[in-house]
Amino acid sequence: MVLAVGTPAPAFTTTDTMGKPVSLADFAGKTVVLYFYPKDDTPGCTKEACSFRDNYAAYQEKGIVVLGVSGDDEASHQKFTEKFSLPFPLLADVNKSIIKAYDVDGGGYAKRVTYVIDGNGIITHVYTSVKTDTHATDILADLGL
Repeated sequence: MVLAVGTPAPAFTTTDTMGKPVSLADFAGKTVVLYFYPKDDTPGCTKEACSFRDNYAAYQEKGIVVLGVSGDDEASHQKFTEKFSLPFPLLADVNKSIIKAYDVDGGGYAKRVTYVIDGNGIITHVYTSVKTDTHATDILADLGL
């Protein structure tokens, strides 16, 4: 079972696409869209990432942070980011600790689940049924943006 709306988002620290340390606490006071996806550079994951890329300006205008998480390593994330010009960080979770903490372990990969976390660290929206090509705009619409 995924984490419920109203639940405090589990804290985490990992590295991003460029090997820089990233913690959920770094974004205190901001809304965070934390999206989990199975694997870099696969058809559905590419559509989803490009949906966020194509709508990234709208997220930035509202001060919303977008973070993608998969079990891939930094090198894989770098290739994926460069190939598709992704403007947001992808987080490496090779030991699957974040995937497990957010209860999205699909047995060796992350299930496609997105959490919206408010500035106080509380989960406000959970998406378990994702249309990869429209996911970013669907979230914006749900947030009234």
